[in-house]
Amino acid sequence: MALNYIWIAFFLIGFIVALGQLIFSGNTQIFNDMINSSFTNAKTGFEISLGLTGALTLWMGLLKVGEKGGVVTMLGKLFGPFFQRLFPELPKGHPAYGSMILNFSANMLGLDNAATPMGLKAMKEMQDANQNKETASNSQIMFLVLNASGLTIIPVSIMVYRTQLGAANPADIFIPILIATYVATLVALVSVAIVQKINLFDKVILAYLGGLSAIIAGIILYLNTLPKEQIATVSTFAANFILFSIIILFIVLAFIKKVNVYDAFIEGAKEGFGVAIKIIPFLVAILVAIGIFRASGAMDFVVAGFEKFFAWIGFDTRFTSALPVAFMKPLSGSGARGLMIDAMTAHGADSFIGRLACTLQGATDTTFYIIAVYFGSVGIKNTRHAVGCSLLADLAGAITAILIAYMFFG
Repeated sequence: MALNYIWIAFFLIGFIVALGQLIFSGNTQIFNDMINSSFTNAKTGFEISLGLTGALTLWMGLLKVGEKGGVVTMLGKLFGPFFQRLFPELPKGHPAYGSMILNFSANMLGLDNAATPMGLKAMKEMQDANQNKETASNSQIMFLVLNASGLTIIPVSIMVYRTQLGAANPADIFIPILIATYVATLVALVSVAIVQKINLFDKVILAYLGGLSAIIAGIILYLNTLPKEQIATVSTFAANFILFSIIILFIVLAFIKKVNVYDAFIEGAKEGFGVAIKIIPFLVAILVAIGIFRASGAMDFVVAGFEKFFAWIGFDTRFTSALPVAFMKPLSGSGARGLMIDAMTAHGADSFIGRLACTLQGATDTTFYIIAVYFGSVGIKNTRHAVGCSLLADLAGAITAILIAYMFFG
C-alpha cells in the first residue's frame, strides 16, 4: 500500500504546487512542463527497462551457470550463519543466500549493471518462500532496504565524472563517500532489525559486522598509501578483475561438475528476459510520478525552505545548494547524477558544493527505483515498512555526507 500512497502524493503535490504558481504568478507554462515530463519519463522508464534486458539476460544466465556449478551454494554456506540471523524466515542453505551475497558484492564494487540481475534473482528466490505473494516478507524487506542504503566501497563512476570535469584529485571524495554510505547501511540494518525484532547483539552478527568493518578500514588504509591520481585506476582494475574472475569461476566449476554450461546459460537468460519485460509498468509508473513532482517546482520549494530555515537559525547554508542531489537520489539515479554534474559544472569540481554533491550521490542508492524494480519483478504490492526504513537510511546517509563534507572540505 505504501507505493500506492506515495504515487498519489507525487501527483497531488505536483498539481497543488503548479496550481499555486498559476494563481500567484500567472505561470501557464508549468502544466505544459508537467505533461511533457510525464511523457518523457514514461519513455525513459521504458528505455531503462529495455537497457536492463541485455544485462539481465547476461547475468541471470551466468548466475544459473554458477548455481548449477555449486558457487551459489558455497557462498550460501560461507555466509549462512550471518544470513540465518538477518533472514530467519529463510531455511538453512536457501539458494537466495548466494544470490544476495553476489548482489551485495557487486554493489560494493560499484558494478550496478551486474548487481541488479543478481538482486532480482535473490528477490525471486525469496518470493518462492513467501506465503503472501502480494505482501513483502521480512526477508525481502531486509534485503531491499540494505540494497537501498547503497553500500559502495569503490565509487568508480563518480570519480570518472570528476576526472572529466577537471577535478585536481578525482578520488578525494572516496573516503567521505565510504563513511557516509557505511553509516547509511548500518542505519538500514538497525532500523529493519528493530522493526523485525532481530537481535543485533548476537555474537555471529557482531563478528561478521566487525569483519566487514575491518575490511573497509583496510581498503581505506591501503588506498591512502597510493597517489591520489592512481586510486581511480586501481579501483577500476580491481572491480573489473574481480568481476571477470567470478565469471570464469562460474564456468570452470560448472564444467568440472559436468554441467552443460551453454544450456544452463540459456535457461537462466530466458528468465532474465522475462523479468525485464515484467518490470516495465512498475518502472514507468514511478518515474512518471517523480517527473511530475520535479517539473511542478515542488522540489525547488523544498530546497528554498531548507535554505531559509538554516539561515534563520544561523547555520552555514552553503550545503543547501547541493541538497537537490540528496532529494533526487531516492527518486532517480540518473536525475541525481545530472544534478551532481550540474553542481560541479556551476560551482567547480573542486568546490565545496561540487565535492558535497558527489558525496551525496555516493552515500545512498535510488530507493524508489529499487522498490519499483525489485518488488515489481515479483508482483509485491504491500511494501510494509520497506519504504520507511529505506528513507531513514537515506536521511542518515545524507546527514553524514554533509557533516563529513564540512570536515574534509570545509
